[in-house]
Amino acid sequence: MTSTQANGAFEVKLNPEPLSGVAEGAGLGRMSLDKTFHGDLVATSRGEMLAFRSSEPGSAGYVAMEKVTGTLHGRDGSFVLQHSSTMTRGVPEQSISVVPDSGTGELVGLLGRMVISIAEGQHSYAFDYTLA
Repeated sequence: MTSTQANGAFEVKLNPEPLSGVAEGAGLGRMSLDKTFHGDLVATSRGEMLAFRSSEPGSAGYVAMEKVTGTLHGRDGSFVLQHSSTMTRGVPEQSISVVPDSGTGELVGLLGRMVISIAEGQHSYAFDYTLA
């Protein structure tokens, strides 16, 4: 299978959400995600994130799940992205992957990894994927 790359920009809205007693006691934060993707992926997504910010400046981590619905290089459908990312004293490490077998419609069989970049407050993505 040949890998294809999709690129573009996106906007994200993060909204604080109530925590469970366990999460609150652990010092976690919970946010809802609402994104709008542009470029090769024309889509919206909704999801949730759990995050922790260390007392060390620039160190944090988050996990998230989001369902993306729209068009990827002209193919309609949806898929789920799983995030697990950290920042160590300002140095990011990302793992954002398509959940296997989460693709629907013309995106059935989608697998891939996304990298998010933030420059001057603008978010962009590079999404390397294969489609069975």
